[in-house]
Amino acid sequence: MTTAHTPHTPHTAYEVAVAAEATLGEGPTWDATTGRLLWIDVLGARIHTYDPATGRRTIRTAEQHIGAVKPRANGGLVLNLRDGVGLLDPDDTFRWLHREPVPGRRANDAAVAPDGSLWAGTMRYDETVGGGTLSRVTGDGSVTTLLPDVTVSNGTGWSPDGSRVYYVDTPTRRVDVFDYDGELPANRRPLVTIEEGAGFPDGLTVDAEGCVWVALWGGGAVRRYTPDGDLDRMISLPASLTTACAFGGADLTDLYVTTARVGLERPHPTAGSLLVIPGAGKGVAQPAFQG
Repeated sequence: MTTAHTPHTPHTAYEVAVAAEATLGEGPTWDATTGRLLWIDVLGARIHTYDPATGRRTIRTAEQHIGAVKPRANGGLVLNLRDGVGLLDPDDTFRWLHREPVPGRRANDAAVAPDGSLWAGTMRYDETVGGGTLSRVTGDGSVTTLLPDVTVSNGTGWSPDGSRVYYVDTPTRRVDVFDYDGELPANRRPLVTIEEGAGFPDGLTVDAEGCVWVALWGGGAVRRYTPDGDLDRMISLPASLTTACAFGGADLTDLYVTTARVGLERPHPTAGSLLVIPGAGKGVAQPAFQG
């Protein structure tokens, strides 16, 4: 166990939940139905599961690069894939829900909204400015483009009362906040701008107090911001490419953090592993995809 520095609270210990060498680990998601933590390797096209109660883990290879995986309400998984959104049934049968291949574009982060729709992000492999989107996909395959000119669509999360949605387009260095009426986001404005040299905002989660936890790509840290945008806490981690975070465990008190090693000449031994900070806070149960 190693100590992670937190300037506003006592020292917090992190552990390596799953030692791995994921090229681009991403998207930790707690599946309360199965008691497992889901996460992915985007460029390795792998879906990982981890059961903290037993230590059991599984790895499944996807047919193409994958941006996110989330539980479905009736079992199985919804996948944000390079060429669109697909469904994996409990018997491992795969089918496309919405297929829209665009040359040079891939899926990235996604989140399930309070209404059970999937907010699925995309980006260009070469990170062309404005080359990606954020879209709302429902269980019947209907698609609404929410943001048409995104560069690297990343963290998305809702306040506990559902009135706000937070969003990251990584190169902007911002965590933005929208008002949310249950269908469409409105009144976009910056909540936080990450300062130069601290890394770039990537995946995020919102805790039971309405605070936003965001992983900093290139910053080796996870930060917690209040709903007013004040920095409340920072946890430093040894892997510089921290990509996303989510609360898990039976009580939703353990913060899981994914990491990457892509492009690093001398990655830290934990780069590409799934890390966990036990007792970091209190998460909110996440909705499952209704489809």
